[in-house]
Amino acid sequence: MDLVVWLTIAVILLLLVCSAYFSGSETALTATSRARLHHLETEGNRRARLAHRLMNERERLIGTILVGNNLVNILASSLATSVLIRLFGDAGVAYATVIMTLIIVIYCEVLPKSYAIRNADRVAMRVAPSMRLLMMVLRPVTATLMVVVHTTQRLLGLDRHAISGTIAREELKGAFALHARHGGIVKDERAMLNSVLDLAEVEVGQVMTHRRSIRMIDAATPPAELIDAVLRSGHMRMPLWEDEPDNIVGIIHAKDVLRAAREQGGRLDAIDVRTVAKDPWFVPDTTTLTEQLEAFRRRKEHFALVVDEYGSLMGLITLEDILEEIVGEFEDEYDLPVLGVTPHPDGSFTMDGTVPIRNLNREFGWRLPEDEAATIAGLVIHEAREIPTVGQTFAFHGLRFVVLARQRNHVSSLKVTPIAPPPEAEA
Repeated sequence: MDLVVWLTIAVILLLLVCSAYFSGSETALTATSRARLHHLETEGNRRARLAHRLMNERERLIGTILVGNNLVNILASSLATSVLIRLFGDAGVAYATVIMTLIIVIYCEVLPKSYAIRNADRVAMRVAPSMRLLMMVLRPVTATLMVVVHTTQRLLGLDRHAISGTIAREELKGAFALHARHGGIVKDERAMLNSVLDLAEVEVGQVMTHRRSIRMIDAATPPAELIDAVLRSGHMRMPLWEDEPDNIVGIIHAKDVLRAAREQGGRLDAIDVRTVAKDPWFVPDTTTLTEQLEAFRRRKEHFALVVDEYGSLMGLITLEDILEEIVGEFEDEYDLPVLGVTPHPDGSFTMDGTVPIRNLNREFGWRLPEDEAATIAGLVIHEAREIPTVGQTFAFHGLRFVVLARQRNHVSSLKVTPIAPPPEAEA
């Protein structure tokens, strides 16, 4: 072989190295974690900052890599064909096709991509400077290609901007589930992380304390009895009503009552309850938990009354309710021990009809729908399409429901039993 052949082979090897570089760069820059790059960027890593910027120009980046990769592959294949034709005649075309296919697939695609995907962050930061320079050099070519691609998309009726706003949220949930499956996140941590993402989708009407469960005080109650009722309740704040329970005229805070008693020298009858009570704060039941949390922070309040579109009292929401949506139920020394759910040794549960569906799904891993009703009793009524009577049994969503008690049109108590899946038939 003469010098020209050896020089050509050397050029082919150089082009194959470039092909491996493009393949590895593409995998690394698309598989690396933006979160990790951002963290490294905040710590002053210049290569991480550059790689992060490249990922923000993803279309140009992919265009540059594809142009460069196809250019070197085609050129290497053409040169290899010319060399083998010179050595073996017309049979060189077949030899070149087989040899170059094997080399490109193994050494320029599979090998560099396998390494890059295992070391995505490291490779991405290493190739970022050279890839940035290459993007600048090929900018006119990639810009022309992008114009052609976008024009073709418009002609085909494809909207390149049609990206759902929930993709990032769903991507994070998928990442949590994946890490939980591999032991990276325990069950409670995964529940907390998912709950934070769900705050913007859950309304206060789904997590509020229903009006049936609210402890309220009549404004006409003598001050001594009122203080005694506040202390027995175990709650720091209680609504104050006048004439009828729907007419909430104030919110009594235990600290304010005790402070007023001290100012009156212990003369409880001298306390004017109406002046001690704070003005009630009403919020719509359609307010999201994110909005309500921000409202609590802005107003420096921990307690709000929930009303429907007609202004009727539906329940109350507290800062603690929202925090429990994130971290789960927690109790202090004054919380009542009854949580509304009593487990039994046979695997069944006795529960109040007002128990929120979200709490059950979170605690027991059930998949009850939360968009049809907020409470377990509401779900039973929705599925039954009627007001059930005591003793009626229903089965849906993998659970069996038995109505234990009913007050007027309200299902007050239920027995819920998970239904074991049928055994798989043997093949």
